[in-house]
Amino acid sequence: MNKLFLLDAYAIIFRAYYAFINRPTINSKGLNTSAILGFCNTLREIIDKEHPTHLGVAFDHGKTFRHEAYPPYKAQREETPEDIKLSVPYIKEILQAMHIPVLQADGFEADDVIGTLATKAGKAGVETYMLTPDKDYGQLIAPNVFMFKPRHGGGYDKIGESEIKEKYGIDSAHKVIDLLALMGDSADNYPGCPGVGEKTAVKLINEFGSCEELLAHADQLKGKMREKVENAKDDIKMSKFLATIRTDVPIELNLDELKMTEPDEKQLSELFAQLEFKRLAEKFLRKAENTKNNAPKQPSLFDEIPTDGQAVAENSILASLKTTSHEYQLIDNKQDASRLYDFLRTKKILSLDTETTSTSSVDAELVGLSFAVEENKAYYVAIPANREEALQYVNIFKPLYENTETLKVGQNIKYDYEVLRNYGVDIQGPMFDTMLAHYVLQPELHHNMDFMAETLLHYRTVHIEELIGPKGKHQKNMRDLDPKEVYEYAAEDADVTLKLKNVLEPMLKEKGMERLFWDIEMPLVKVLADMELNGVCLDTDSLKETERIFKERMARYEQHAYELAGETFNISSPKQVGDILFGKMQLVDKPKKTRTGQYVTSEEVLLQLRDKAPIVDDILNYRGLKKLLGTYVEALPLLINKRTGHIHTSFNQAVTATGRLSSSDPNLQNIPVRDDDGKEIRKCFVPEPGCLFFSADYSQIELRIMAHLSGDENMIEAFREGLDIHRATAAKIWKEPLDEVTDAQRKKAKQANFGIIYGITAFGLAQRMGIPNGEARQLIQDYFATFPKVHAFMESAIATAREKKYAETMFGRRRYLPDIDSKNGTVRGFAERNAINAPIQGSEADIIKIAMIRIWRRFKKEGIRSKMILQVHDELNFSVYPEEKEKVEDIVLTEMQNACQLSVPLIADAGWGKNWLEAH
Repeated sequence: MNKLFLLDAYAIIFRAYYAFINRPTINSKGLNTSAILGFCNTLREIIDKEHPTHLGVAFDHGKTFRHEAYPPYKAQREETPEDIKLSVPYIKEILQAMHIPVLQADGFEADDVIGTLATKAGKAGVETYMLTPDKDYGQLIAPNVFMFKPRHGGGYDKIGESEIKEKYGIDSAHKVIDLLALMGDSADNYPGCPGVGEKTAVKLINEFGSCEELLAHADQLKGKMREKVENAKDDIKMSKFLATIRTDVPIELNLDELKMTEPDEKQLSELFAQLEFKRLAEKFLRKAENTKNNAPKQPSLFDEIPTDGQAVAENSILASLKTTSHEYQLIDNKQDASRLYDFLRTKKILSLDTETTSTSSVDAELVGLSFAVEENKAYYVAIPANREEALQYVNIFKPLYENTETLKVGQNIKYDYEVLRNYGVDIQGPMFDTMLAHYVLQPELHHNMDFMAETLLHYRTVHIEELIGPKGKHQKNMRDLDPKEVYEYAAEDADVTLKLKNVLEPMLKEKGMERLFWDIEMPLVKVLADMELNGVCLDTDSLKETERIFKERMARYEQHAYELAGETFNISSPKQVGDILFGKMQLVDKPKKTRTGQYVTSEEVLLQLRDKAPIVDDILNYRGLKKLLGTYVEALPLLINKRTGHIHTSFNQAVTATGRLSSSDPNLQNIPVRDDDGKEIRKCFVPEPGCLFFSADYSQIELRIMAHLSGDENMIEAFREGLDIHRATAAKIWKEPLDEVTDAQRKKAKQANFGIIYGITAFGLAQRMGIPNGEARQLIQDYFATFPKVHAFMESAIATAREKKYAETMFGRRRYLPDIDSKNGTVRGFAERNAINAPIQGSEADIIKIAMIRIWRRFKKEGIRSKMILQVHDELNFSVYPEEKEKVEDIVLTEMQNACQLSVPLIADAGWGKNWLEAH
């Protein structure tokens, strides 16, 4: 049977764009590709999962008849973001390459085009799906015609006649038009009948049958309702006209044109290469290959390479190993290894890479060493599996790695440094990490070698999956391959890394980023490597005790919930929880449901019901403990390394756009610390046996940076006098003596301090503080009256970012803000908040990195055996030998407090204990 999908293009495009507004995908040319990527993902998902036989995509086209009839129609909508305008031509080109028709009619919206074609197709017996989040399409549902509505959080709801009737409580889908006409639509800016919501609209239409009948018999209504309807007569008529999706657009249903066919692979591959959609290209084109050949084949986007091997950047055809002249050598004996060493030691720059058995540097065994000192020439030394033999090979090159004069170049060189440390090698001399150089230059982009090679060198590297297979249980290990299969891939890594260094180094100079790169990011590599190799100790007995306590409390919450419900149920089952809260207890009139009819019991929903019934607290508390159990209490012991007995988290230098470090496997930066349950987790982190746990963190560093950047005398004075800044802020705002400020006032001032400096809106502050909008607005006004230069700095930061198109920290770290001039208020507002946020949060990140480097160097220089083991935002943690206690505290506090000279003192607080919780 034929199956037709009609997609509402702009609905999908806008949804995709705003879904990525906080973390847009931007390619190397600066194009925001979020909307294109999101649209393509939706398209791919529909094709793969729903298997349509026919497919078309509808676009609005020009000013419509609705605008002519009613000029205010959609007039309040903000201008389409520039990034969406730039994206639409690419999307249309992709559809053309896929042989998917673009459906549009001059003077009509996509709704009308889809309405016309869906109605015709349904009557012709074609199973038809309208993919859109727009509720207006409900009026079009008919036999064979369904809505396919994107569900919040993923997936789709298939809505047919029975579902639409049940949703609204009406007897015909067509009556959705009448409901919309009465309710009005703020998004489309038509009025409806003032004071009539969904419930009242349903009641009126069920009683009278239609808007026309309602207006004809308005005299039968009573009191205020009659007055409302009679006064809104013209508005209701116009609203029905605007709400009605046309089904008579002059466009033919041509099923032959809509039929799914094979794409134009050449055109599609060139488009995806231009957009830098590597993974997406593989998904689209692998599907095409497999369908055409009926056999699995590893596809390549880049088969058509010019025979002379020259990369043609203009049309995005990439060079590769096959098309580039190169000299790569395999070294598989000690004699040749010694000769290679003699050659390499005469060079001033050494590009290096390691091939290993694991992505975890702590567990990785060497499989091979790669070197390059000249572009297009590289060497791969195969390393035997036997550790003693492996060490013999490694020791040949040890003096090379430890030469203090040679510049070592690597891609994510921290990994290679750690792997070689496990073989007794300590890389010395200056290091250049291409990943970090690119991160400093373009923090928002990807920094992996494959991406950089394609965008900066117009070159496609050999991908590791081509050697060891795709991820999964059948993936091979590098050790499983013959060195002859590996050497070109491995040598290429060292060669491409050298080429990237030669491109990135002058860019650092040109952008004025050399100091940030050489003085902060590169010295930090060894600091983080030491922390990762050291790892951190875990008190497993304490974790077991925490597990026991959590489970006992969960049992109490569970039992109490049963008592309140009057029956037992599975508290972990969203379905059964929904049945109790909404089916039995009926906490709300119209609870949200999933497409399967199950009640929605997400945290967001339950938090809104806390005041309705005590059972909700029991369920939320139970879930909170269960999450902590699964994420930390039960998971952490499984991450203890069998060889070292420690947990070895990875500190990521090139992830956040602000410059902050993140951590993974496990993520120790997200352990909740505001509630007692989260603090219980910290109790389980302990120092080395016989050592003390020492913790130091900056006191209100963000506000101190704001005081320095803004030069606000009132804020500077409070910090210089050593006052409690939140109490001092409260005293100035409410004009109270400092000692008469209440705790409630201090709390409000604290929330204001940390919200307002990051550009929070009155609405956002009201939500955070649980106060009326008016009070929040007044608080912001009073705050700026108290700290006038803070407000001036915020305005200046936005103006500077608008001029430069980026915000900058005190140390020259940039956050690019291409949307700062957007005519769309939502998009522009996000960029403006980042213009204020980036200099503060980024400077904080830079300062603690400087402190870490200086502390590490002092420890080395002064022979301190104690170790820095963790970094969490503005906090540093140490495992300290008791005899070094005073010395360590002095070094740490001195270096933290002198990492940067501000106009106010940098203060670090410190604590000691037998675990992280006690110390902090």
